[in-house]
Amino acid sequence: MNSRFVAVAGATGGLGQLVAMELVTRGMAVKALVRPDTAPSRTEKLRNAGVIIAPVDLLAVPALTSELTGAICVVSTLQGLKDVIHTAQGKLLEASVAAKVPRFIPSDFSLDFTKTKIGSNRNLDLRREFHAELKNSGIAWTSILNGGFMDLMVGDSPMINHKSHKVAYIGSTTQLLDFTTMADTAAYTAEVAIDPKPTPNFLRIASHTLDVKGIAQAQTNVEGVTYKPSWMGTVGSMEFMIRVMRLFGGENDVFPAWQGMQYMANMFSGAGKLDSLDNSRYPHLNWTKVQDFFQEHKDKKCSDKNSWP
Repeated sequence: MNSRFVAVAGATGGLGQLVAMELVTRGMAVKALVRPDTAPSRTEKLRNAGVIIAPVDLLAVPALTSELTGAICVVSTLQGLKDVIHTAQGKLLEASVAAKVPRFIPSDFSLDFTKTKIGSNRNLDLRREFHAELKNSGIAWTSILNGGFMDLMVGDSPMINHKSHKVAYIGSTTQLLDFTTMADTAAYTAEVAIDPKPTPNFLRIASHTLDVKGIAQAQTNVEGVTYKPSWMGTVGSMEFMIRVMRLFGGENDVFPAWQGMQYMANMFSGAGKLDSLDNSRYPHLNWTKVQDFFQEHKDKKCSDKNSWP
């Protein structure tokens, strides 16, 4: 392997794989840290692209340290609850420090949790709590905050109802919302990982910032049918519903229904809004508009349908 490489943890996941592939296109050697029992089919695309697959126990610091020695950056795209975000990612951080890795990118990729209220979003709280360990580690780190993933607005989206042609919202239709595609997030993350210059602790990006009326108009333009915002209540009423739903469980699930509602409340209250963006740090990158993303998804869906025998 090239003596300079970037290690990606969680590389078999959707975002992790995209990050690894973006690094490869930039000529950077990549090592994917995967669990020892990972099925070969899940790493096939990475192997074919020249990524080095490194099966390793994410809780074994000595083994991780050995794998990370020589890395210029460690990118964590691990997803899960406390056992992953705190424990497994904590071991990854410990090994990165031991291996003297210059830069660590934690698995944040979210709304601006530096502004959200503690207790308002369980998954964001986990990330905020991990930062206490990150700040005390001594390693240079950069957290990338990208708002909501635009990808979650297509397919079986809870926000857009294609049968009723409604776009659900709470609070006000004028609240601006930040969305970034996973592909755009991965491209930006790759740039940060290989950046020879020091990077700040937080970088905030968004492919497109718009309100719910803009989302409805984008969907209207793509589908040729009028979509309208559909009010689902106040932010306060949703927060009350979340508290009630949590009484019935879901604490051990990564994404129970009330977790998605917490993200919605954080976005429509403005608490998780990205106040200033760092898109221009890498001016050669292109950013995807919501309407273009909807159109791309529709075209792909039609293409896949037409490809069936």
